[in-house]
Amino acid sequence: MTFINCNHNNKVCRYAVALLCSVCVCGASLTIQSCGNSKKASTDTRTAMQPVGPVFVADSAYAYCEAQCAFGPRIMNSDAHDRCGEWITGKFQSLGMTVQTQSAQLKGYDGTMLRSTNIIASYKPELTDRILVCAHWDSRPWADNDPDEANHHTPVMAANDGASGVAVMLELARLLGAQDSLAVGVDFVCFDAEDWGTPQWADTPDSGDTWALGAQHWAANPHKDGYKARLGILLDMVGGRGAKFYQEGMSKQFAPAIVDKVWEAAHTVGYGSMFPKAEGGMVTDDHIPVNEKLKIPTIDIINYYPDCEQSSFGPTWHTVSDTMENIDKNTLQAVGQTVVQVLFSVQ
Repeated sequence: MTFINCNHNNKVCRYAVALLCSVCVCGASLTIQSCGNSKKASTDTRTAMQPVGPVFVADSAYAYCEAQCAFGPRIMNSDAHDRCGEWITGKFQSLGMTVQTQSAQLKGYDGTMLRSTNIIASYKPELTDRILVCAHWDSRPWADNDPDEANHHTPVMAANDGASGVAVMLELARLLGAQDSLAVGVDFVCFDAEDWGTPQWADTPDSGDTWALGAQHWAANPHKDGYKARLGILLDMVGGRGAKFYQEGMSKQFAPAIVDKVWEAAHTVGYGSMFPKAEGGMVTDDHIPVNEKLKIPTIDIINYYPDCEQSSFGPTWHTVSDTMENIDKNTLQAVGQTVVQVLFSVQ
């Protein structure tokens, strides 16, 4: 993902409306703790009304995140990437999902041809009434936002920026397979080639179309002719310490009713403190082509750190510190339970 209307050389311009603050001096493991999550606030409990659906198991999601990272950085055209893709495909199949893959050769910002594979795992594929849940599964090839310039060409492990979204989807798939009671179909789409966007050190200007390549391809060539879903939820960086999820601006433009639904769900299940009903910034991410090309009202659940100087995407974004040590089970729980609430409250 990248930021709309931001100069790629300006490291502090991370959201279109980002607040530039110096409260959170982030970059090492100690400072990451200064952004730490508070547990569910008492006000959340008082306002919670009628939670529905199974309990999301954060330990399971954490293990799925860890399993992806065990392959190493899943950068495009690498053996680790290919082996992890096979693992994700097999894991969804073992959870009872119907899985298909979509392969393509996509051109990166620098002309590199990328062997891309979108993975589509479907719950009750026979149903026409469907919900889309998606995330990207590739890793950033370069830690170009690392505070140490020596790391700017080092691959990113992408525990949060990639693996966390897929991990939440896998746990959701496990719950759906075990319950088998949801009245709508769900498509879990793992987008590839999201994070090959123009690096900050490149001489080439950063244009939004160098990001989300797999999502662009899928939106133009969906896995099923005439594919429709009543709503879509993109999960991007949903496991970080100290994460809060403000209402992303492009989501509010494309799908304001879905934004309201998701944030109300978070408050209903007791995680309102982590889902403030306030606007963050505008982000170019996988939800943009889905909205523009398929007209599926799709929103982006993406972390926003308004007080973090390193980046409004958080202290580990596109750095070598995006590792399992900085994944918080409470964050996975908050996001996962929120999506459960959305899925099981669909009428």
